[in-house]
Amino acid sequence: MNFKTINPIKTLACCLFLFSLPLYGNDLKTQLESDLPNLMGKVVEWRHDIHQHPELSNREFRTAKKVADHLRSLDIKVETGIAYTGVVGYIEGGLEGPTIALRADMDALPVEEKTGLPYASKERASYLGNDVGVMHACGHDAHIATLLGVASFLSQNTDKLNGDILLIFQPAEEGAPEGEEGGAELMLKEGLYEAEKPDAIFGMHVSNSKDGQLWTNPGPIMASAEAFRIIVEGKQTHGSRPWNGVDPIVAASDIATTLQTIVSRRLNLLDSQAVVTVGIMKAGTRNNIIPSSAFMEGTIRTFQDSYADQIRDEIKLIAENVAAAHHASATVEFKVYGGYPVTFNDEELANKYSTSLSRASDGNFYEAKVPRTGAEDFSFFAQQVPGLFFFLGVNSPGVEESPTNHSPYFYVDDSALTNGVKAFINLVEDFSSDYNDEA
Repeated sequence: MNFKTINPIKTLACCLFLFSLPLYGNDLKTQLESDLPNLMGKVVEWRHDIHQHPELSNREFRTAKKVADHLRSLDIKVETGIAYTGVVGYIEGGLEGPTIALRADMDALPVEEKTGLPYASKERASYLGNDVGVMHACGHDAHIATLLGVASFLSQNTDKLNGDILLIFQPAEEGAPEGEEGGAELMLKEGLYEAEKPDAIFGMHVSNSKDGQLWTNPGPIMASAEAFRIIVEGKQTHGSRPWNGVDPIVAASDIATTLQTIVSRRLNLLDSQAVVTVGIMKAGTRNNIIPSSAFMEGTIRTFQDSYADQIRDEIKLIAENVAAAHHASATVEFKVYGGYPVTFNDEELANKYSTSLSRASDGNFYEAKVPRTGAEDFSFFAQQVPGLFFFLGVNSPGVEESPTNHSPYFYVDDSALTNGVKAFINLVEDFSSDYNDEA
């Protein structure tokens, strides 16, 4: 990927700009206010279409084509096929300034939609050997549409844009299929930052909170996450004569229960924050057969690497010894689908540009006091350059509580996306202005 070229006209424009400071400031923001009504109509249209046609991780073929086609229609330089289906666009601003990366994720979840919306997903796919419904139950359709709106606006206002924009449409945020790489980590591995490393990266996630509300916090904002797998081996026998075998289901159940004591009894609750969850348990084929093995998977989430190390040790200790107490055996695997580090907001960015988010939401902003235990592979992008990740509330107006992300009933109110577009534009202009002032 090599988008960058030297533009002498741009350099001259920058020199002229330095002698015309009154022209600098809120040009983009002012222009956005007049463009918003027409722009948001398109954003909503894009979201509904993408929502109706969701695709699982590393399989975002239609979505990627739609994104790439739209960017090309705007005369934006485009690179495709990054990390399987990733799309990267490059907008060159009319004046000198920083390179700012803006990111949206594209994949959906194996969830059968139950919203009843006229544009509800009817898509199905194979996931872990099962036929499943597919739904944008985490709101990535909103992220894509919002960033397409930002791209449309910025591409038409490059004369007011100080610096360059790297548009990152990322696949597989929810995790690549087992045996595949994917997501942010693979995009970086394939050289995303090599041609031109951005000076900062901004990302957004929708949330079941107050309509149009923006929020963030400095430091850790989302947890690390990794999956573990435990296979318990017993001895198969007839269900009427359990004494002739070793029951792996009983052993696995005991392991799952005992794992819950790690956080409550083994970690220092005064300074640790962690979650251990078992999400899958499978065993057996018939009600009168004690099977030979049982299978479980779960997740570890923390905000400190040291606690993740301790939790792994505890899981292994519990699994092996509880299984042995039942005359069974257990093997434990960690990071079976890779893993995500803590999503860490650069403290200077978060503290400085909270005002940008507050302005974008007309004061409908707050600084979160505690991070979220969910995880995001935006964390990989923010490990290499200063990053700021923020949330946008998308509940219907007046609704305080609604189904959360990953629910089959998760709902995005279209009107909230206006503040998402405004947030990105405010961050772009404010960061580039400060960057030029400090240069």
